[in-house]
Amino acid sequence: MRRLRKVKIVATLGPASDDYKTVRALWEAGADVFRLNMSHGTHADIARRLTHVREVEAATGRPVAVIADLQGPKLRVGTFAGGAAELAEGAPFRLDLDPAEGDLRRVCLPHPEIFAVLGPGSRLFVNDGKIRLRVEACGPDFAECTVTAGGTLSNRKGVNVPDAVLPLAALSEKDRADLVFACGLGVDWIALSFVQRPEDVAEARALVSGRAAIIAKIEKPAAVGVFAEILAAADGIMVARGDLGVELPVEHVPPIQKRLLRACRAAAKPVIVATQMLESMIESPMPTRAEVSDVAAAIYEGADAVMLSAESAAGRHPVAAVRTMDAVAREVERDPTYTEIIEASRQAKGASVADAIVAAAREIAETTDVRAICCFTHSGTTVSLVARERPRVPIIALTPFLHIARRMCLIWGAHCEVTAELGRFKQAVVNAARAAREHGFATEADRIVVTAGIPFNMPGSTNILRVAPCEERLIYRTDPE
Repeated sequence: MRRLRKVKIVATLGPASDDYKTVRALWEAGADVFRLNMSHGTHADIARRLTHVREVEAATGRPVAVIADLQGPKLRVGTFAGGAAELAEGAPFRLDLDPAEGDLRRVCLPHPEIFAVLGPGSRLFVNDGKIRLRVEACGPDFAECTVTAGGTLSNRKGVNVPDAVLPLAALSEKDRADLVFACGLGVDWIALSFVQRPEDVAEARALVSGRAAIIAKIEKPAAVGVFAEILAAADGIMVARGDLGVELPVEHVPPIQKRLLRACRAAAKPVIVATQMLESMIESPMPTRAEVSDVAAAIYEGADAVMLSAESAAGRHPVAAVRTMDAVAREVERDPTYTEIIEASRQAKGASVADAIVAAAREIAETTDVRAICCFTHSGTTVSLVARERPRVPIIALTPFLHIARRMCLIWGAHCEVTAELGRFKQAVVNAARAAREHGFATEADRIVVTAGIPFNMPGSTNILRVAPCEERLIYRTDPE
């Protein structure tokens, strides 16, 4: 089964999608990648959901990628007598380390690392920014604040500190346990929450030890400030607009999203746009017009993937949400303006042989009747480089390694296939032609572009390109091998 679009769809699994039948329906509706949210559910729940994904993969014969999304350090206030307190705008309010239950004058904030970075004028956002506090005076164990936006504050609501880089470990103890567990299950990507610095990615990479690729979630202003360094350290990026929109003025988020997407494309690394994309479909069978426009905007901007969170994990219409996102993606990609925007945003290439090969492949595909670009890869790098070019024709990604085929499912335009280990370029051409025919990308009368590296089986050695016919009986007539 081939997709009729190039952008990928990530669907989060949860209570609403906790059985094989629903996971299969999500895949058939268009989900290319499944996300396991480590913030919710037990390890047994996570393992069961991954088992369903692998059962779908076995039943359909198609590689499917799985992302394990770590919770990250969660900063929360303590509890209140009666469960909540009503904070009035302009009223004083104290945060401290006293574990006693709170009231309308104070509450525990059991995170001394927050007090360590506060100063007069610092802002604190509670409950996704619905409650806002300004620090007037502070010490190592307290902060005297003024309520600048009031409302009901209830037990254990989250706290954001937008004006500081917090001295927190990159991974909590829960994250470390979840990472080890997820890697043991065989997930393909690990997503790191609340990344603030490139060292956070390096710490996770040491623990992952090559068992999965790493996505850095950009949801902190500090991460935006050092994004180039984080991008260099990570294998992929998620623009997680929820917390980013809490800690920054909301009007800053769209231009930041656009800049991050352009930087990821230039670096040939996949980027996911996430959070509240079809939020109303948690309850409604139809999205709002604004949500459809939001999904379309991310696709026009060149995102590799768009993501559903609660819509598919806990919503009433998980399969309909995927179908809606699939329909929006296909309609956008049929729009001639989409092609114009994508091609106009193409940036200058690097100076390597691989850069030149993939640029030539794209140009040949645009100026001739070539039906597909077929890439043989051991690491996925060549496919990422071809995807950076955003060619008009499909990309067929061929690899002898199932785990690499799964990872590449996140890359824009990549139709991933597992092939036998090859020793000669002639064999690569045969396999590419067969894959193009079998999956409906080309007929025997058509031609394809084939890229590979000589000698074979050496990652990062892409150095050869051939325009080949898909007619298997004619394929070797001029082959010197």
